[in-house]
Amino acid sequence: MNEKKYEIEHGRTVLGIELGSTRIKSVLTDLETNVLAVGSFEWENQILDGIWTYSLEDVWKGLQGSYQNLKEQVKGQYGAELTKIGAIGISAMQHGYMVFDRAENQLVPFRTWRNTITKEASEELMELFHYPIPQRWSIAHLYQAVLNEEPHVPRIAFMTTLAGYVHWKLTGRKAVGLNEASGMFPIDLKTRKFNSTMIGKFQEAIRGKGYPWKLGDILPEIVDVGENAGELTEKGARLLDPSGTLEAGIPFCPPEGDGGTGMVATNSIRPCTGNISSGTSVFAMLVLEKELSRVYPEIDQVVTPDGHLVAMVHCNNLTSDLNSWIGLFREFAEAAGLQIKREDIFRILYNKAMEGEPDGGGMLAYNYLSGEHITGLEDGRPMFIRTPESRFDLANFMKTNLYASLGTIKIGMDILAAEGVKVDVIVGHGGFFKTKGTTQKIMADALEVPVKVMATAGEGGAWGIAVLASYMICRELGETLADYLEQKVFRGAEGTVIQPDGGESRGFCTFMERFRAGLDIERTAVEKIKTE
Repeated sequence: MNEKKYEIEHGRTVLGIELGSTRIKSVLTDLETNVLAVGSFEWENQILDGIWTYSLEDVWKGLQGSYQNLKEQVKGQYGAELTKIGAIGISAMQHGYMVFDRAENQLVPFRTWRNTITKEASEELMELFHYPIPQRWSIAHLYQAVLNEEPHVPRIAFMTTLAGYVHWKLTGRKAVGLNEASGMFPIDLKTRKFNSTMIGKFQEAIRGKGYPWKLGDILPEIVDVGENAGELTEKGARLLDPSGTLEAGIPFCPPEGDGGTGMVATNSIRPCTGNISSGTSVFAMLVLEKELSRVYPEIDQVVTPDGHLVAMVHCNNLTSDLNSWIGLFREFAEAAGLQIKREDIFRILYNKAMEGEPDGGGMLAYNYLSGEHITGLEDGRPMFIRTPESRFDLANFMKTNLYASLGTIKIGMDILAAEGVKVDVIVGHGGFFKTKGTTQKIMADALEVPVKVMATAGEGGAWGIAVLASYMICRELGETLADYLEQKVFRGAEGTVIQPDGGESRGFCTFMERFRAGLDIERTAVEKIKTE
C-alpha cells in the first residue's frame, strides 16, 4: 500500500477516461497497467429536435464528476492526493458530428453515432468513393448537412469527434488517433493519413457550393500510436479538475474511439483476431489479412490504433431495451414488497433464459430503440411478437429478448463468414457480459464461434486508452503495440472460453429466419406509429 501511495504521489501512474453512452469512466493504473482506482459518472443522451445528442455542459459536468469520484477513491484507498499523472488518454463513443467556427463556438448540437439521418449522404458517398460510408461517420453527417443546405455549413472551421473535442480542450491540440480518424473519413493505409484521393473527390463534389473551407483543412491531425499528442494545459487542468490540485504539463496519447480502445482492451489488434464490444450498442471488430472482395453497405472498414484494416459490424441497439424489461421486473418486485438488487434481477432472468427452447419458443422481438443502418431503418420501435401457438413463458420470453439483441449483428457477421473471414475466437467485453456465463454462451451460440471473456473485460475502453497512454511513455525502442500488449500487458492473463452448442446455434438460426422475415413489421411500425 505504501508503494502504491508513493507511485500515485510521484506521478508514476496513467489515467484513462472514456465517455461511454451511459457512463463516463476514469481508470487510474500503475505503469504496468494494473488498475489502482476507478471513478465514474452516469449520464444519458437526449433527443433534441429529433437528434440524439449530449450537451457540452453535460460533457464537462460528467468529466469533472468522474474525475472527482476517482480522486475520492484514490484518497480513500491510498490516502494520497492525485496531483501528478504520468500520462493521460481520452476515449469516447466513436463517429458523430461536432463542428465549430473560427471563434471555437459549437455550430449545431453534437450529432451522435446513434442517429440514422444521413441515408442520402451515405449512399451518395459510397458511390463516389467506392468505399463503405456508414450513416454514423462524420463525413456522412457533414455531407448530409451540405445536401440539406444547413445554414451553419459555410461557417465550419473545425470538425471532430467527441474524443477529439475533449482532447482539444484539454491540450489545445486538434488531434485524433488512427482508429478514431478512420470512423470520420477513410484512411490511406500506406500514408496512415486521411485518403487524399477521396478528399479530392469530395471537394470536387461540393465545388459549386462556394464554401470558404476545404475538407482537408477542417479535419483534425492524425497522430500515430505511441506518439505524443499534446500536453495538459493550465486551462485544461482546471477544466478537468476545478479544485486546482491537478498539475499541468501531463503528456497525452492520441485520443481514440471506443472501437480502438476495445481492441486494445481485448488484445485484438493482430490480423485474424477479433473482439465484440457489447453495451448500449454492439459492434464486432475483425482484423483482416486482406481487403474484402467488394463494398458492403453493412460493413464498416476502419483500422486498428496501429494501422491494420478492420471489418466492423456495428449495431446501434443492444442493451437499452433489455434494461427496460429488467426495470419493469424490478418495479414489480418493489410493488410486491421485495427488495432485490438490480444485478440480481439480471442474474435471475438471464439464468432463466438458459432454460428456454433453442429457438425461443416460436416468438420474435426487435430491440430497436433507435434506427439501424444494417437493416435500413432510420428509426426504431421496440416490440415483442408472438403467435397463439408460441410457448409463452418466462424462460422463452427472456431468451427471445436476448436473441433479439443479437439479431442485427448476426446479419453482418454472416456476410463476413461468406467472405471467408475467420477468427479462432472472439473476445467479448462490455456490460452485456457482466452476468457470468449466460450472455457469453448465447453470444457463442448466436455467432457460431467460441467467445472468450478475460478478467480485464469489465474495465473496458477506459482501461484500453490507459494502456495506450502507458505504451506512449513505457515502450522500448522499436517495440510495437502488438508486442507490448502480448508480452507485457496480457502475459499470463486469465480468461474463460465458451464453445458454441450445435443445437442452440440451430435454434438461433430458426429465430433468425423469423427475425429477417418480420423486418417489414418493424418498418411498418416506424411508419405508422409516430413519436411525440
